[in-house]
Amino acid sequence: MTRLVDEGAYIAKVPVTLIYEPDDPTDWGPYLSADDALKLDEVRQALRRGDITAAARHGEVFELTKVA
Repeated sequence: MTRLVDEGAYIAKVPVTLIYEPDDPTDWGPYLSADDALKLDEVRQALRRGDITAAARHGEVFELTKVA
């Protein structure tokens, strides 16, 4: 599965793994692992700094262009 991280003029498409627990009594799933959540935070911070290289280590980065 992928998650989109939108920050300023950039969007990063980051692959993550969703965790499903069928016998979870709280019914909170699916959810991200702590590592994937930290990865998404790292990508967002890199995009805020304008560090495209750092963000691209975790997924694809796209620049948004307004056309109309």
